[in-house]
Amino acid sequence: MQTEKVIDHITNWLKEYATKANINGFVVGVSGGIDSAVTSSLCAKTGLKTLCVEMPIHQAQSQVNRAQEHIAQLKERFSNVSDIRVDLTPVFEEFKSAVPTTDPSAQLNLSLANTRARLRMSTLYYFAGLHKYLVAGTGNKVEDFGVGFYTKYGDGGVDLSPIADLLKSEVYKLSESLYVPKSIQLAAPTDGLFGDSRSDEDQIGASYDELEWAMKMKDEGKNNDDFEDRQLEVFKIYTRLNTVNQHKMNPIPVCKIPVSLL
Repeated sequence: MQTEKVIDHITNWLKEYATKANINGFVVGVSGGIDSAVTSSLCAKTGLKTLCVEMPIHQAQSQVNRAQEHIAQLKERFSNVSDIRVDLTPVFEEFKSAVPTTDPSAQLNLSLANTRARLRMSTLYYFAGLHKYLVAGTGNKVEDFGVGFYTKYGDGGVDLSPIADLLKSEVYKLSESLYVPKSIQLAAPTDGLFGDSRSDEDQIGASYDELEWAMKMKDEGKNNDDFEDRQLEVFKIYTRLNTVNQHKMNPIPVCKIPVSLL
């Protein structure tokens, strides 16, 4: 991959899109992870106003530290970057007290995790509306189009997706050229939605390198019969998630009314 040329291409694409839309800049949720760090850096390079929003909800201190380190570094390098911190923990707790209680379960935990992502999405769009900015998505190709590892109308609710055609490994390559802090480059990827130390790999059951391999194999028309042992396990994980999460990747189904009924 021609890293510098890819960076220039994305930067120019972002700037051209915003300019044509008569928009003032971008808002990015910065989590302390590699994807949001790369996305915010690309937005900053456009020269347009870029607002980095930190939105902790019972966040691990290590994630908070990485987010703040990145934002501070970005503000030193780019005069068009600003930031704001919105602690959504009280909002999240108030939401939990307002909805019906239920016994703890994996489904409840997942529902609450998705609620965190949707509270953040609403916050980003608040600032986008306030300043006439675009919400820049932080999803990569494996997450957005491979396994659907994101929250519908949460981190999946964005105006444009600058890195969604890049594999996770390619995002890491960009991060080096964009001078993303080493603490972020070396940290295990995590969505930070459960208030604990679980990583993306813990949740998915496979690493991003493995998922990239499975995505390539699927695109080449391979099936379960072509693999064994760990490769078979990873391919099954990818295939299952790709199947069950199609509702995230495909357009919202619309009930078409037959002309004869109109």
